[in-house]
Amino acid sequence: MRAVVQRVSEASVQVENQKVGSIGHGILVLLGVGQDDGPGDAIYMAEKVVNLRIFADEQGKMNRSLLDVGGGLLAVSQFTLWGDCRKGRRPSFISAAEPTKAEELYEAFVQHAGSLGVTVATGRFQEMMEVSLVNDGPVTLLLDSKKAF
Repeated sequence: MRAVVQRVSEASVQVENQKVGSIGHGILVLLGVGQDDGPGDAIYMAEKVVNLRIFADEQGKMNRSLLDVGGGLLAVSQFTLWGDCRKGRRPSFISAAEPTKAEELYEAFVQHAGSLGVTVATGRFQEMMEVSLVNDGPVTLLLDSKKAF
């Protein structure tokens, strides 16, 4: 499972000009599911994101987690994170999970993050979405449940 994690002061997602999810201060996660991912990857990623210490403490150091600051989490499915651009000019998505599996693991991520005490908003799986955000910092991190990076 791969994720682009962005600390935001606000973020939202629209489908067909209708806002379907939004948060204030918190984390926007673009989440991609790979062929080899399973339920353990969803749990690992949810716990990693929720406990990632990327919010400032009193000294301005990144030392607080999403739980510590009471922020929201906006999770948006993003299969293109598995796009392989090493050959040619068109990305290959053969490493991305098929939609049924990807949706199941995306939902497992969302459910587990919520069970940890975070308010979670979402986009809509397999829909064309417009994501808006104000990146706070900016802080943007890449995560991989297999620890490839």
